[in-house]
Amino acid sequence: MAVVTIRQLLDSGVHFGHQTQRWNPKVKRFILTERSGIHIIDLQQSLAHIDNAYEFVRETVARGGTILFVGTKKQAQEAIATEAGRVGQPYVNQRWLGGLLTNFQTVLGRLERMKELEQVDFDDTTKGFTKKELLMKRRELEKLHKSLGGIRNLTKTPSAIWVVDAKREHLAMSEAAKLGIPVVGILDTNADPDEIAYPIPGNDDAIRSVGLLTRVIADAVAEGLVIRHQKPAEAGNVSAVEPLAEWEKELLGDVAADEAPVVEKPAKAEKAPAAKADKAPAAKKPAAKKADAAEKPAKAPAAKKPAAKKADADAVAE
Repeated sequence: MAVVTIRQLLDSGVHFGHQTQRWNPKVKRFILTERSGIHIIDLQQSLAHIDNAYEFVRETVARGGTILFVGTKKQAQEAIATEAGRVGQPYVNQRWLGGLLTNFQTVLGRLERMKELEQVDFDDTTKGFTKKELLMKRRELEKLHKSLGGIRNLTKTPSAIWVVDAKREHLAMSEAAKLGIPVVGILDTNADPDEIAYPIPGNDDAIRSVGLLTRVIADAVAEGLVIRHQKPAEAGNVSAVEPLAEWEKELLGDVAADEAPVVEKPAKAEKAPAAKADKAPAAKKPAAKKADAAEKPAKAPAAKKPAAKKADADAVAE
């Protein structure tokens, strides 16, 4: 079953490509036709590639992986922050910092610095800092929030990255290629399909198109999280033992509410043995009748009246 319909893709403008003179010849197999100097993308192939990317992201998250959402262009910043925050995944929607993946240990140091500055009370000047020092620390914290705020909970390199514009995010693409991190991204008519492991042919410039495809990937992450927490702890699943975050509780709570009618069916089947157990004492009535029948032969000695009648007849005859 498709996770999105062609009607939704058409309404969001996913089928629009770039101008014909700005195309990459490697994308020729994904182009359906040309209209008014613009390439039209084949949405049938887009549906198939969406299903492949959806399955890959779901299985990756179900095995304990994380997906890094990357989209620094204005059309993608809001969608990236909203959808990644909804499923608790790291994201980068501002400028990509060089070495974010290849020099991750240095990035971890800056994250620790950001968390250290968050503990500072900028309104209190009685703890050894002057007003100028507090102002400089506040500016440093704002700068760190802008560049690293989306990856504050990232403790290791991600298992895969979701890229909105492969041409614009060439630094992220090259770092992922060096580390062997698979890339899932939107493939527009000016991009190279060989650089993306799981390409989705579509429009990476329209706000609605970017929002729709990013929501699909976020839904795959949410489904993978549900599968991860449903695995038993005996199988070595650490996520089944660790306490859940607030957003995970809300996500799993919604899924449990949807599956509630299915859980009630086995409960009805358990009532049947109980009903039979209640009717079991009533089935002992034949045994009571047998007991009465056994008592009736015990009264047999009282049935000697015919012998008494014979004795009276002999007395009359004499």
